[in-house]
Amino acid sequence: MTAPTPPPADRILALDALRGVAVIGIVGMNVLAFAVPGPAYYNPQSFGSTSPPDYWVWLASFVFIEDKFRTLFAMLFGAGCLILIERAQASGSASPWRAHYARMFVLFAIGLVHATLLASNDVLRAYALAGLALPLLAGLNARALVTVSLGLLGVHLFLGLALLGPSMAAWLTGREGSEMLLWAERQFGRDPAAITALLEQGREAFSARVVRRVLGIPVQMTALVGALPLNLSAIALGMGLWRGGMLKGEWRTFRLQRVAGIAALVALPGLLGLAGWLVVTGFPAALVGPVALLLSAPFDVALALSYAALAMAFLGKPGAVTARLADVGRLSLSNYLMTSVILSAIFASWGLGLFGEVTRWQAFALGLVPVAAMLLWSPLWVETIGQGPFERLWRRAARALA
Repeated sequence: MTAPTPPPADRILALDALRGVAVIGIVGMNVLAFAVPGPAYYNPQSFGSTSPPDYWVWLASFVFIEDKFRTLFAMLFGAGCLILIERAQASGSASPWRAHYARMFVLFAIGLVHATLLASNDVLRAYALAGLALPLLAGLNARALVTVSLGLLGVHLFLGLALLGPSMAAWLTGREGSEMLLWAERQFGRDPAAITALLEQGREAFSARVVRRVLGIPVQMTALVGALPLNLSAIALGMGLWRGGMLKGEWRTFRLQRVAGIAALVALPGLLGLAGWLVVTGFPAALVGPVALLLSAPFDVALALSYAALAMAFLGKPGAVTARLADVGRLSLSNYLMTSVILSAIFASWGLGLFGEVTRWQAFALGLVPVAAMLLWSPLWVETIGQGPFERLWRRAARALA
């Protein structure tokens, strides 16, 4: 066995490995977006089997995966943007912000194509839009960036409760049949007509799907704008962790372990409590939405922080596992996009057509296919070619625009 290829001198091994962990972890929930109707993404009683394995997979996903790795991915996006901005400023570049905006434009274009052809839940568009606000944040110190992150998280909770709070209030007060409860049932529950329509939609032909998604771009933009506070909160946190030295690998192991432990002690009881509330109440749609999208958000961020601290503590030393994860992380954009290609080949009508045909635990198991592909192809690509294909496309297109 050959020794792992060392990373370039300007790269931080643990940070690359953390990117690899993030892009692998995202698959655990993304696979559901390809495999089952939308409400079942959040609600295990919405569609399909309710066997014990499916409930255990839901519980493990809700507590350890759902929105944790998406948050981690956004944090690393923020850190990555700040790294490039700092390098441009240090080199005396006359237009670092022009280059940044060019990168955001190209990233949004890649995300738009990705969302139209493959994955409607694409996050690249959201990150690109949030990235437009970075000039307002890049001059702040670490403490200020963390404060901004917490403030934006509060804005997300406030706006979200304004939207979803009425349905939860209607459920809590027993107003059966109210319009808000019916709306929640269609979005997060077991409404038969909604599930049937979503099953038909998920099995549509490729051409029909492209046309529908192109026509739906204005609605998608509204949703992306609504998600800006949450995404920008995670991005600002990642910037703060970079500027504070944690993501640079400057913190001692004990400090990283302490941060990871405290964050986990904050997150896990809250997430388990919310999961227990859903189970005890029977997963009412009016509660599923607020819990998944709002009430769990502070705990999701805390657990993502715990994951980041653990990775920086234990993935900083060269080794076979760290090197492989780092290779996955160096190709994070390509791996994220190729995951959608593989999942589409498994679940879409132009592939194996397994959408709506598998249970939750079976979908989760099939998610291991793109994970295995990432772990296999990334080291080979990095060793023989270096930069990933879509990373290369992003950089060259952005340079042409800048």
